[in-house]
Amino acid sequence: MISNFASLCLSPSLLEVIGELGYERPTPIQVEGIPLLLAGKDLIGQSRSGSGKTAAFALPILQRLALETRDLQALIVCPTRELAAQVARELRKFGRRHKDLAVLELVGGQRVEPQSQALARGVHIVVGTPGRLLDHMKRGTLDCSALTAVVLDEADRMLDMGFGAEVEAILLQLPRSRQTALFSATYPNTIEAMSHAHQRDPVRVTIDEPERETPALRQLFLETEPAEKIGALYWLLDHFSHESALVFCNFKATVVELERTLSTAGLSVDRLDGDLEQFQRDQVLTRFRNHSVRILIATDVAGRGIDVEDLELVVNYELPAQPEIYVHRIGRTGRAGKHGTSVSLATSRELSKIKAFERSTGAPVERIQRDAGSEPDMSRLTRESSMLTIRISGGRKDKVRPGDILGALTGDAGGISGDDVGKIEIQDRLSYVAIARRSARGAVKSINSGRIKGKRFRASLVS
Repeated sequence: MISNFASLCLSPSLLEVIGELGYERPTPIQVEGIPLLLAGKDLIGQSRSGSGKTAAFALPILQRLALETRDLQALIVCPTRELAAQVARELRKFGRRHKDLAVLELVGGQRVEPQSQALARGVHIVVGTPGRLLDHMKRGTLDCSALTAVVLDEADRMLDMGFGAEVEAILLQLPRSRQTALFSATYPNTIEAMSHAHQRDPVRVTIDEPERETPALRQLFLETEPAEKIGALYWLLDHFSHESALVFCNFKATVVELERTLSTAGLSVDRLDGDLEQFQRDQVLTRFRNHSVRILIATDVAGRGIDVEDLELVVNYELPAQPEIYVHRIGRTGRAGKHGTSVSLATSRELSKIKAFERSTGAPVERIQRDAGSEPDMSRLTRESSMLTIRISGGRKDKVRPGDILGALTGDAGGISGDDVGKIEIQDRLSYVAIARRSARGAVKSINSGRIKGKRFRASLVS
């Protein structure tokens, strides 16, 4: 059994980055998939969420890039904007030693013209959603003539969401000599048909989760009637200690109402649903990832796109209609061997769904009881998040790097302790920095009065 990345024939520069990022050993899907993709094989990779599928295709793509030309060489198709952003971040993270690497996101909710201009300048890798990718193809702005690899990430989810026709149209416009990889949590007939139509002698890799990993995610349910749900939610948020909790609802209206209720009660909460503009969605996800907001209320549009380190708790405020959606939801916690808890609020009429969830996950969903008369401690629930988020008006296209921001904050001009600076995210024209609450206003003042790489940028607190 391969126990280290050095045995996977990866380049020294990629191995160096992997070591810097603290990855010690490859996951099973990486052990099986990376050598096949490096060898140019078509692949069907089936494994659960959180199993390391992104690195399994990102590392081979990066290794095989010809950086001396700005031709599009790899295309990754994702079902949601959030997942596309996550994949693009991983590619840039692993490829940070690739000089002048150009990775571009093509997703809806953003203006087409800047995307077209970026394509005209040339990119190595495009990560996008089906609708926007097809739009650029129709406009003639997405030139795939030099493309050598395409990946369909979360392919089953893509088809479940009704993107089958768009994906087919995209694949038909790509060079026939390309490498095609499908990554999926399940393998329905629709995936098999797509593979038969668009892959050449694919190798199928199926990773069954080891029994020892099952306890990493504890699945629970609490029986409660509709009128008692808010109280039950307060109780379990208090009962299960957490820094970050993700609460799923079925409808946007419920998300809006629940976020308003929790916010009015003084909880650190935000929401994510389809009514938000892309700029707003990016800010919400950034604040949740860097722990500036402790609770996120979301619809299933966020189900596969949220990637939060050490997410301890997922709550199903409303039960999903299908077991597959339940699996996708709870897969946000207990990832890569880390421990997590999912709790579902079920009415007496919904108990049959719990049995279906058990069959789908192959693991028990334990019943928990709320002691009669037990009330949540609202002083604990309403404690503030330890971090705040600062938005800076400069990003990747302004040549701003995380080290530049860290230096501006902690150097002689900034004077902020490095311990007070959290996660730094660099986007195209904006950067987001998590700052300890006690230092946040001083950090804003420092950025606004100083310079980053000799340039002035504006900073403000994100609320």
